[in-house]
Amino acid sequence: MALASVAAAGPWQSGQRTAERRAADRRDGIRRPGPPPGLALPSAAAPPVLTGLDAGTTSAGPAPAGPDVPAPTTQGLADATGPLFDDPALGGTRTGAVLDAGTGRLLYGHDQDTASAPASTTKIATATAALEALGPGHRIATRVLPGAGPGAIVLVGGGDPTLTASPTPAGADPDATPASLVTLAADTAKALRARRTTEVTLTYDTSLYTGPLLHPIGVNDNIAPVTALMADEGRTDPASTEDAPRQADPAASAARTFATLLGRDGITVRGQVKPGSAPAGTHAPLAQVLSMPLSALVERMLTNSDNDIAEALARQAALGTGTPVSFTGGAQAIREQLTRLRMPLAGTVFDDGSGLDRDDRLTPDLLAHLLLDSASPAHPELRSVLSGLPVAGFTGTLADRFQSGEGDTAAAGGPPSSAAGLVRAKTGTLTGVNTLAGTVVDGDGRLLVFAFMTSGTTDPDAAQGALDRLASAVAGCGCR
Repeated sequence: MALASVAAAGPWQSGQRTAERRAADRRDGIRRPGPPPGLALPSAAAPPVLTGLDAGTTSAGPAPAGPDVPAPTTQGLADATGPLFDDPALGGTRTGAVLDAGTGRLLYGHDQDTASAPASTTKIATATAALEALGPGHRIATRVLPGAGPGAIVLVGGGDPTLTASPTPAGADPDATPASLVTLAADTAKALRARRTTEVTLTYDTSLYTGPLLHPIGVNDNIAPVTALMADEGRTDPASTEDAPRQADPAASAARTFATLLGRDGITVRGQVKPGSAPAGTHAPLAQVLSMPLSALVERMLTNSDNDIAEALARQAALGTGTPVSFTGGAQAIREQLTRLRMPLAGTVFDDGSGLDRDDRLTPDLLAHLLLDSASPAHPELRSVLSGLPVAGFTGTLADRFQSGEGDTAAAGGPPSSAAGLVRAKTGTLTGVNTLAGTVVDGDGRLLVFAFMTSGTTDPDAAQGALDRLASAVAGCGCR
């Protein structure tokens, strides 16, 4: 069933996330603006995110509704997963939790209240906090305002982490397409010509963010300096998609690119492009572009484990919460939003939004409850946390995992395991740390949420394989 129902193309090429998001919206009674006229939206390419909760059909035919199927028993899950926790590849600290998404009941726990380094599973908490603070439809504006003097304009960063210097493709879906500096320059030039202005001075304003620009790990290809204005995540090669060298000053680079684009549109930029401040007070922008909705940013962050988006969303959560818009304020906002959701926060530490900070501490119980709320009909605003999870064996950071079965000889590039397409989970990897948290439809069609965390690992491939076997055991288990 997994092979038949999951397309090998990633979610951004297949339109999977857009289709799943709209399907979930129909379930939850949410209305969104439709696509531009004439733009066809593809159907979902993977099993519906909420298969275990919804009655109905999958691509393989009728599927039992979760509430109509008995949940696994604690003893059954212990028998299936307990021995797998003895794998030495899991390091010195190994913890886990499995909850029933239909009832919220803890079905299996292995030191589930013990806090340890979460690595990138931190992004589940960041996504939840941002969505709670601002709502899934929130969009981030990048604006051009009139400056203080004649012919002066100011490029104002709003913190859009997906702003690009590439043009927007014709007919692109605005719900799944980054905002473009090309569009902003063209609209700005049009507004200036309407004012009979063809020469300007340009400054750029990044004052929305406060505190250090560099993540505590320092200069690193995994993340750019965190600023309110950047294009293409500050990559020196905008076409790169993996970890890549970053610009030392992404804001200055984006502003210079914007000046070049204005020149192509017939507007001369005099003098040097410098940092500055927008005039005080409220001013109508000359032009602005809007990011994808927050729900789409969350999906992109989780699927690709994007650190730049994660730190930007922590700051967006800070803006919505009223805390300082910095690493410290973002972490504070995450804690405040999760407290409002009555999450189990004992022993937890938030120091950033991406999980790159090794001092972060989360528990499997917290991660599982975050996923539980994301699956709950009471929290439709959190649905993109589920739809953004990578699909085992097919998309994002799980594309090369759950391959060649679940045995010790599993290797990337082999045939998908029996759990491929059925497990959807956020990965986490730092040196000596491996984590996995997500959802799975078990052998009886019931939706479960899980979180497995390890620290002190010495072989990352072996640790990932052991985690995959744990998730696969839950997927293949009726366990009664």
